[in-house]
Amino acid sequence: MGVVLTALYLAAVCWFTLRPLSATWMAAGNFTPLHTIRADLALGPAAAARNIGGGLLLLAPLGVLLPLAGGRLDVPPVVSFARTVFTGLMLSFCFEAGRTGMAGQVLDVDALLLNTTGVALAHLLVVPAARAALRRRRGSRRRGHQPDREPQSRTPMMSGVGAAR
Repeated sequence: MGVVLTALYLAAVCWFTLRPLSATWMAAGNFTPLHTIRADLALGPAAAARNIGGGLLLLAPLGVLLPLAGGRLDVPPVVSFARTVFTGLMLSFCFEAGRTGMAGQVLDVDALLLNTTGVALAHLLVVPAARAALRRRRGSRRRGHQPDREPQSRTPMMSGVGAAR
């Protein structure tokens, strides 16, 4: 289910971000970190919230969907976070690189920063708590439902037989 949801979300993001825009003029690409964010902040609080918030929210669901697609509960939190953020960064880079070929759209390094930050925040806010809850539920299910069977005895050991060296 996680893989299907992730694929559907990525298809929707591709459709929204990789279509040509009709624009009478186009700004130059931005390769200076935080330049676009500063320009958005200079536009005022409403425009800054819309532009910066949109950048943060665009790929944020991937912070939850990517670990869900993996389906593993016993991954160390640091590994899960690093893997998810790196994948989010690479997907954001692919979208930004793909946008440069579309009319009216250019590469913006700040979009990479905002998209990756959104993935990281969503992961930190949801995944550790969700995994802990699922582990507790799995543990209580294992403890609560024990099938009736005889206890297993230990494997018989032969004394006097040494280990091969």
